[in-house]
Amino acid sequence: MTYTTVDWDHWQPTERATLLFVIRDGQVLLIHKKRGLGAGKVNGPGGRLDPGETSRQCAIREVQEEIGVTPVDPRLCGELKFQFTNGHSIHGLIYRADNCEGQPIETDEAIPFWCPLDEVPYGRMWIDDRIWFPLLVQEQYFSSRYLFDDDLMLGCELFPQSAPPTTPPF
Repeated sequence: MTYTTVDWDHWQPTERATLLFVIRDGQVLLIHKKRGLGAGKVNGPGGRLDPGETSRQCAIREVQEEIGVTPVDPRLCGELKFQFTNGHSIHGLIYRADNCEGQPIETDEAIPFWCPLDEVPYGRMWIDDRIWFPLLVQEQYFSSRYLFDDDLMLGCELFPQSAPPTTPPF
């Protein structure tokens, strides 16, 4: 499988998920992921959509479950389509909030930490994060798609957009 052989026009994910980043006072709230896909990496809190749940509800719930805070007024900022060579595929939506209620706590899933925006640890994150994360910080909506073989990115495309869709894709 190569990036150009993926039929992106008819692509369907095996799961849907969200990520949410709280950015305030020049810092972003990140996590050291302790288990699941991406264990050992740094990322934003997030996870799989539950049946009957909107993507926004999922983003809020996952942050509450993973680090014990509630994001304030999250908004959709991006869309990620991941195809893995093993057949797994994820459609992810990225949310951003400018604040949160409560203090982040460590859970079985994650160790939260605040990081200055000029010190984002890209070397400990998924390789695609360095492509789209700057757009998230600038609040420019984007859509993107990636082909991965485990941790190795085999191809990608990024499509900056003028505005988010009026309704989220899921």
